Amino acid sequence: MSITVIKEKCIGCNICIRSCPYGAIVLIDDIHKLKGQKMDSAERLAVIDEIKCTLCGECVEPCPTNAIEIEVTTMGFKRKEDYKDVMILAEQRRGVLENAAFELLAKGRELADSMGVELYALLVAKEVADKPKRLISFGADKVIVVSGPSLEHFLPEPYSNVLIDVINKYKPSIFLAPSTTQGRALLSRTAVSLETGLTADCTDLEVDGEGNLHQVRPAFGGSIKARILTPNRRPQMATVRPRVFSSREEDGNRVGEIIEEIIPEERLISISKFESWIEDTTSRISIEDADIIFSGGRGMGGPEKFKLLFELAEMAEGAVGASRTAIDEGWIPYSHQVGQTGKTVAPKMYFAFGISGAIQHIEGMRSSDFIIAVNKDPGAPIFKVADIGIVADLFEVIPILKKKLKERTNG
Repeated sequence: MSITVIKEKCIGCNICIRSCPYGAIVLIDDIHKLKGQKMDSAERLAVIDEIKCTLCGECVEPCPTNAIEIEVTTMGFKRKEDYKDVMILAEQRRGVLENAAFELLAKGRELADSMGVELYALLVAKEVADKPKRLISFGADKVIVVSGPSLEHFLPEPYSNVLIDVINKYKPSIFLAPSTTQGRALLSRTAVSLETGLTADCTDLEVDGEGNLHQVRPAFGGSIKARILTPNRRPQMATVRPRVFSSREEDGNRVGEIIEEIIPEERLISISKFESWIEDTTSRISIEDADIIFSGGRGMGGPEKFKLLFELAEMAEGAVGASRTAIDEGWIPYSHQVGQTGKTVAPKMYFAFGISGAIQHIEGMRSSDFIIAVNKDPGAPIFKVADIGIVADLFEVIPILKKKLKERTNG
């Protein structure tokens, strides 16, 4: 899109300046002739600052001489009909398939069946062992395998080159990846290279009669759900929040095709290198995989108080989360952060202790099945999304909860 002031129509009336909400328009001294206007000439000219302008269009209609035009450019795309199948990225970590891979297979299967096409899974790894067969048993029709020593560890450049080459060859209409650190890094690079659209952190997906993928994701702090389409480009790409879809039952009798693809070695060269894997030893279960999460915020008061949450997590076989404030204060490692700048979680039960409920945090835990919030402030925003809100001192509530868990453990 672009915006233009037609000099021969602008009379310098100042109306556009008053209508612009971003202060992007100014008048300059410029004597110029007019065409098709009541006046022969004008002494002032409206100039738009393209850096400040958001192309909102608020200035177009008020202009009395139709001197401002916004041009919308629609990108053409040849042979869109060649793109037809659904493909998902089967992400793995340290040689183990992530649960998100099976969740994407379930949704991918649903989409592929509604379109009458095949479901592909792309597996990139040093060694694949029986993983392709497992992907087939969970719903894939075909598994594309790209393997080799240089692919042992995730690196953005070679992995995204693999995606680009595979997509250009197999031409899927839809390509999905999990909204993980790896998925977000890969699909953003890939979408730019393929000049197509990408919607991040989707919570629902569906296909219309024309094959357009409706990509649904929360927007404006979760107050609305945006429905985003990519009608003019292919593939339609999206990252999906982990745990918003349930995986299918494994069917060991399913049959499918395993395809081995060879990517030229020069495409696997990386400017970065893997140094080491730092294990998170603070919790046995990651917050992304936990059914129960005990999260703490500013109200915890300091790093030593988080020991209380780790004790609860140990008793309940859960995990410990945290707000950004607790992370920024250095009370707990970043791997525990829940929120838009941390991890998106969807446990069966989410406890929020001393968390006020900033929009960024709520967006990361909104998909939890059941939310219990404890805060001394009755006006804390967290209570608006909580199923149960307890207005109390968290240090009085935690011992009671700990006692109940002990009673349950001891029968």
